[in-house]
Amino acid sequence: MDDETADIQLLDQYLHKTSQISQRMTTILKKFDDRLKHLEKSILPLHTSTQTLTRISKNIDRTLQSIENVASNQEDTAAEEALILRGPRQNDVITYIDALQRLNATLAFGSQNFSSAQLVDTGAKKLSQLYTKTVAEACAAAPTDPVSYLPSPPNQVPTIPSQTIKSLQPIVTALRSLPLPATHPSHPAATEIFETLKEAQNGYAEMRGAWAKRCLEPGYRAILGRVETESDGGGINAARDIAQWLEALIALSEAEQETLERLALLPTLVDQTTFASLVSPLLAMSTSMWSAVQSSIKKSLLTHVWFAIGLFGALASLQPAWDDVMRLKAGRDENELADWNHALRGVCLRSFPEFLLEIKQAGTSIRRELGTGVADISKQTVSYLNQVPDVQVTVEQLLRMLGDGNWKMGAGGMLTKPNEGETTEHALLEHFVSDVITTLTESLQSMSKTQRMPGLGSIFLLNNISYLRAKLLLEPETPVDEFMSTTAQTHLNSQYRTAKASYFEANFTSLLQPLGDTGKDKGSKTNPKEKLATFYEALEAVAERHRFARVLGDDQNGREGIADDVVRLVVPALQRFVQKYKDKEFSKKFTSQASPSSGEACDLRPRWDLLHSVPMIDNQRKVSARAAGAR
Repeated sequence: MDDETADIQLLDQYLHKTSQISQRMTTILKKFDDRLKHLEKSILPLHTSTQTLTRISKNIDRTLQSIENVASNQEDTAAEEALILRGPRQNDVITYIDALQRLNATLAFGSQNFSSAQLVDTGAKKLSQLYTKTVAEACAAAPTDPVSYLPSPPNQVPTIPSQTIKSLQPIVTALRSLPLPATHPSHPAATEIFETLKEAQNGYAEMRGAWAKRCLEPGYRAILGRVETESDGGGINAARDIAQWLEALIALSEAEQETLERLALLPTLVDQTTFASLVSPLLAMSTSMWSAVQSSIKKSLLTHVWFAIGLFGALASLQPAWDDVMRLKAGRDENELADWNHALRGVCLRSFPEFLLEIKQAGTSIRRELGTGVADISKQTVSYLNQVPDVQVTVEQLLRMLGDGNWKMGAGGMLTKPNEGETTEHALLEHFVSDVITTLTESLQSMSKTQRMPGLGSIFLLNNISYLRAKLLLEPETPVDEFMSTTAQTHLNSQYRTAKASYFEANFTSLLQPLGDTGKDKGSKTNPKEKLATFYEALEAVAERHRFARVLGDDQNGREGIADDVVRLVVPALQRFVQKYKDKEFSKKFTSQASPSSGEACDLRPRWDLLHSVPMIDNQRKVSARAAGAR
């Protein structure tokens, strides 16, 4: 217990001392606080005055900084103004574009003063001038031939070089971003900028249109010269060249339209108008070509018929592309190609009855010198039919439009309306060709009857029918025989046989009559020697006729066949004549005269050789052999 009491007393003492220390510290802190309050009261006026000075100092620093910024901005603005007034450099366009965009942003969101607006407009003009200059340099390049790129898609047809387009792209982007009345109506320079861009875009269309015209002009002049100078306008080949040229025109126009979409400065406002202006010289050139074509066809439809038919079929295939590029994308209502095709359609439909009428009139017209060779109308008809395979589909379509048999209206045929279910287009073509051949053979028969000598008329008919048969059936130069119906082939073969029979009848009846025992000769007391003399007189007349009237002049095999037929026709009759009078005095005299070793003054042997010229001059051996057998 004593120890615990002692400890408690010790702790009590420590506590008392601690309490005394705390009181003393409290007293000291209170005195320190009082002194601090007194000091604060003393320093407060000085602190207040010091804050004012600090604020003034900061304001002065800020003012000085502002003055420095304004001076710097004025220097930068002056430099940018000088840059904009000077214009962009080809190798440093981006710097110029950045300066123009900063100036435009200052004008749009800052103070709107008149000088800044003029400066932005000046920058737009300078940048547009660089755009126009770059496009002009591209248009000064040598023109390309768009025909050589067919049938490639339009994006393969070269217009502006890709490197030039790449250099123009930032310029186009910058000019498209400038304010316009439609997007920034309150911008003071919007109207002037719009007029500047519109003028530059119109200049682009004019330059590119002139360049495209230069590309197409050589082909245009070549075709125009061909149409105006060649008698048939160049025929189907010229029609194909025109169609190819028009296809190149469409492809080049579409390529230019795609390039315009990338480089147009006002793509959403005047795109169609600009493209219409670009293709305007091309349309003028194509219209000029059509005028020449139409004038050429009007001069002579019959000589230009295949040119017209070929062009009709080719233009019809180009109509969808023309509608898309030259009308829809250009915003045009005119449809020149459809107008041309409509005019050609009427011309082509009229050509079929006019051709038949021309064939028929050939048989009725009076000719002073017809001759015995192949008539012009026969050559024209073969040439006409040989053209059909090249444009067979187009011809069949036209005949379908005309209607079965309506091609006879020039010759008095009945008009019928086309009926899709009646006959196929190929059958219509067969009908037309059959009518052509029938009409031609009738005309040739009429022409042969105008000859003063029936023998010459028969030679003329045989030569012409044989020519038609050879060129259309036996050895055609084109697949013309594929659309010759069985009726037409039968008719032509029948006409050949008839012409051949008429030829023999008209030329060799006079030879056979003196040798034959016809009813007219029965009981006749004509001396056999006189009959033989009459026979040789007739033979000489026939031979003389054949010296200037050749039979099947260009058909060696046909001539040899006719020569064999002549020998087979004449020699047997002569053999029978000799056999009949072999026991009489005439027979002995004839035998001695016909013998090559005979010494008689009158030798009839040379007269046998006259047969070798009927109808060919080189058949002497065959005739001589047959004549030897007759003796």
